[in-house]
Amino acid sequence: MTVIIGMDPHKRSATIEVIDHTGKIRAVGRYGTDKAGYTEMLTTGRKFGNRVWAVEGCNGIGRHIAHRLVHDGETVLDVPAKLSAQIRVFATGNGRKTDPVDAHSVAMAALHSPNLRRVEPDPDLLLLSMGTAPSSVDSRNQPNRGQSPSMESMRSLKRRLSNVVYARMLADQRQHEKASPGGHSGTTLQSSATGLTPHTDPSEKPLPGPATNKVNPAPAAAS
Repeated sequence: MTVIIGMDPHKRSATIEVIDHTGKIRAVGRYGTDKAGYTEMLTTGRKFGNRVWAVEGCNGIGRHIAHRLVHDGETVLDVPAKLSAQIRVFATGNGRKTDPVDAHSVAMAALHSPNLRRVEPDPDLLLLSMGTAPSSVDSRNQPNRGQSPSMESMRSLKRRLSNVVYARMLADQRQHEKASPGGHSGTTLQSSATGLTPHTDPSEKPLPGPATNKVNPAPAAAS
């Protein structure tokens, strides 16, 4: 028998409700989102053999905890907030929000909505998730003795950013090497800032001769 574990996630806590295929409540609980609380919640969920987690807002507040569950091998469905809100109105008659009511609404929405999106692993998010380290990370990124996983995750992120900057520097250097001696692509030694070097061929007209100090005599006066 498959059960649905509906979850109302918050930044520091998560409230869950477990229902079976008839909608009967099998378990409820509220847990912290720190490492201890998350481990306790996961242990509670794994008491049920066939299970599916339904998390509200996997693209928002529930994103991190949803991907932590996926990384740990759980099946997680994304329940849109609007859908669970509709169920809540039908269930309570007034739409009033409380954590247990929200968890129940999420679980019931998953029970009656067969086409919900399944959450797929996100390596970048898993790398930074609190208290976890993805198995796909190589040995250089594994936490060293005495270092917390979150600190090692930040170190790995810095290395990745450094690789991006280095690749950009190499691309700029190759572009510079392709440039001609003028310093920019497409320039030549015959080009100038404003265009081609002006043509300086000699003029076809002869230049006047050198100047002299000879004074021409004035014409004689008529007698």
